[in-house]
Amino acid sequence: MTGFVSLVGAGPGDPELLTLRAVSRLQAADLVLYDALVDRAALRHAPRARFAYVGKRAGRHSISQETIERVMIRRALRGERVVRLKSGDPFVFGRGAEEALALAAAGVPCEVVPGVSAAVAGPLLSGIPVTHRGLTSAFLVVSGHAEAAFAPVLGSLAPGAATVVVMMGLATRAASAALLLSRGWDSATPAAVLLAASTFEARSWRGTLAELGACDLPERHPDLAGLLVVGATVAVADQLAALEAASPPASRPREEESRCPSRPRRAHWVLGVPGLNTASATPPRIAEPAIATRALMLSPSRSAPPAAANAGTESCSTDAVVAVNCGNAMFQSV
Repeated sequence: MTGFVSLVGAGPGDPELLTLRAVSRLQAADLVLYDALVDRAALRHAPRARFAYVGKRAGRHSISQETIERVMIRRALRGERVVRLKSGDPFVFGRGAEEALALAAAGVPCEVVPGVSAAVAGPLLSGIPVTHRGLTSAFLVVSGHAEAAFAPVLGSLAPGAATVVVMMGLATRAASAALLLSRGWDSATPAAVLLAASTFEARSWRGTLAELGACDLPERHPDLAGLLVVGATVAVADQLAALEAASPPASRPREEESRCPSRPRRAHWVLGVPGLNTASATPPRIAEPAIATRALMLSPSRSAPPAAANAGTESCSTDAVVAVNCGNAMFQSV
């Protein structure tokens, strides 16, 4: 009997941003293959599953994509329910389509469970809308890990025509900024660097396009993933912050406690100011789930996988430049 594979989007980092369908698939899973930017607290929704870390981070050893696909196919053909848990949305810089095609070619039924993409959630959680009436009616999402990939797209964009969101582009932020400036963008265009946007470790920088390349926030927090935002809508965050500062303290809504008792409070917006993280000390360490890498022959060593990442960028590095709106999809072999 053939099993089933669910390519599940885990959202931008906070487990509370998992969709109901994602939780349902985790609860029914026999095996979960999860990425680097997936918070391990999400794995608690899969009490009977085995886990294997298959994440990819720049400059670190990782499991090959072919191995991941081979494991999914093999386990599904044995009748198991497999969840491929990917940060963000599976089809936004997540190689989800590659995996869906491999599964379909092998005769394995597969579904896609959309996730909240960090391309939108990261700015939102920092008070930055990607569109705003009177400022811009479009936004562009681009992969920034290689200039050869993003240069043709950014170079063809009229100055100020859209909000630009650059995923996986922290290391190339100077090149991205220089390219936009060379194409006629105003040097005073608002810009932001957002790190770990949906977690208690959230950090942000706001300035201008001319200053973006010199921002040192990523170097001060090298383990945090993040993204860049360029466009007039970045200034909305400053407006929201000013409104918050001007409001009487008694009228400000209290920060909500996380519904997961062992998790610290999460960053969110109260009248546009990132959630006042009142967790006073180092957040409690979360017991890591058992990792079934030895049985699955996925781990390159006996060491534990890296600590759970905590920001919301998608987990793949690819040269494709995309802006995807992924609906519910089912890939069924014939």
